[in-house]
Amino acid sequence: MSNLGFRDSSVVIIETSRTAIRCGLGIHELLRTPSVEIHARVGLRAQHASFEGTYGTRLTAGGSGEVGLSAANSRAASAVPQSQNLKITDYLVGPQLDDALAAGQDIVVSWPFADGQITDFMQAEALWKYVLFTGLQLRRVQNESPVLLSLFSPPPRDTYERIGQIFFERFNVAAFSILDRPMAQLYAAGALSGLVVDIGDTLTDITPVYDGLPISGAQTTARVGVRDCERFLAHLLRNNTSVAAAFAELAVPPAEQSAALRALARQVWQAGLVRVPVAGIAVREVEDEGVTDIAAVLVAGKEKAVIESGMKRRATAKASAAEQARAKEIEALDLVTVEFRGKEITLGKERHRFCEPLFDSGLQTIGEAPAPNEHASPQGEGLPMTLQDAVGHAVRLTDVDQRQYIWYGLMVTGDVTARVKGVAPALQTHLSSFILGNADQHNEVQPKQVRIVRVPEYFAEYREKGDGLAAFLGSSIVAKVTFHDGKNFISKADYAERGPKAVLEMSASLF
Repeated sequence: MSNLGFRDSSVVIIETSRTAIRCGLGIHELLRTPSVEIHARVGLRAQHASFEGTYGTRLTAGGSGEVGLSAANSRAASAVPQSQNLKITDYLVGPQLDDALAAGQDIVVSWPFADGQITDFMQAEALWKYVLFTGLQLRRVQNESPVLLSLFSPPPRDTYERIGQIFFERFNVAAFSILDRPMAQLYAAGALSGLVVDIGDTLTDITPVYDGLPISGAQTTARVGVRDCERFLAHLLRNNTSVAAAFAELAVPPAEQSAALRALARQVWQAGLVRVPVAGIAVREVEDEGVTDIAAVLVAGKEKAVIESGMKRRATAKASAAEQARAKEIEALDLVTVEFRGKEITLGKERHRFCEPLFDSGLQTIGEAPAPNEHASPQGEGLPMTLQDAVGHAVRLTDVDQRQYIWYGLMVTGDVTARVKGVAPALQTHLSSFILGNADQHNEVQPKQVRIVRVPEYFAEYREKGDGLAAFLGSSIVAKVTFHDGKNFISKADYAERGPKAVLEMSASLF
């Protein structure tokens, strides 16, 4: 493989996770965030799909409720069946699919990457085709772009070959490379060994990495994720007097209140209004259930004004001692106001309990039961356990000599880490029992602490949400090296000479 002199501006990075695809064109001096992002789902109009033996879900605007309509929440399982006459162009992808659902069309929605492997290659091709030729507006006939694809690991050997066929024969790429997604996430933090904890909607993937290679035999999937947290917070919000008053004014029917509460819970964490206590335990300073009696504090206009400002500013020096004391009292309650369906709702410290189900299995069953086919994974996938137990289980599957290096590189990632502060320190606290033990037992292979690694601050565009976009950042870093050093990629000439099996030679995890 020779250095073909690819221009940085022509390099394409495609990050593929269970539920999202992020893509960008060009590698710049200041590495940029992805320019294209879509949910990793496809849709088929009902007349094209049969439902026999599938995990597909039929979604319509009228039958799914507000939560189901959200592009981020209609998590159907993986594949719908294919007829012999089905074509790539029959699939709805990206905004086209969102618009069809919003219009109330009868759509079968499918997530081909949801269970950690590619269950339908035609659907995968439809998604990748969209980001390349619609999202990035490349031209297939004149495609001079090398592509680096980061993918969950480890896919089977024949999957590598099939992916290579798609990119060379269907997309006409100039060169191609595949990177294990956990490695990309760890590279973004500047580490070669560590532990990648990728928190998803319904599942959390845990991958120990040692000396630049994922330890495939130790990879663990825990059946806990952001959905459990949303249901739990929705349960807490039921007892919030401000929420109850707003729902009464909106005349939300009882049958729709669960969906509305979930939507509110999602809005709260995605707006960055949640932080996780360092100790990772419940916030109960106000009430045992974490619920603030909002009606009791909304008694004066000045107090309301302070709440609306986010309680970030104290009373001015000219304010009376009584006013200052009252402002401090309200500030201690940590109140915020949010606008939901045109109504202002005041929330207290209960919102900071959002992540508790990750660390307490007893809370994973509290709240509204998930809707049918909500989880983006086949039934039974993942271990029903707390996040810390799942991490401890994964590390115990590694060699004893490797563990101290793995514990010194805890990387917590996923969309939730970009919006909710403190998830990694909370997990670090919960993991202390797995490594401390008796001080007399410490030795060369027994670490004394868990060390968190993060995306460095000098990546300017990633400062606010770097850990959540770690896979894309790490892929960009690797792509910059890969397509300049002449190694670890397959050129179009290499593929023409050796065929799909040439793709196997570029992945160290397959050696």
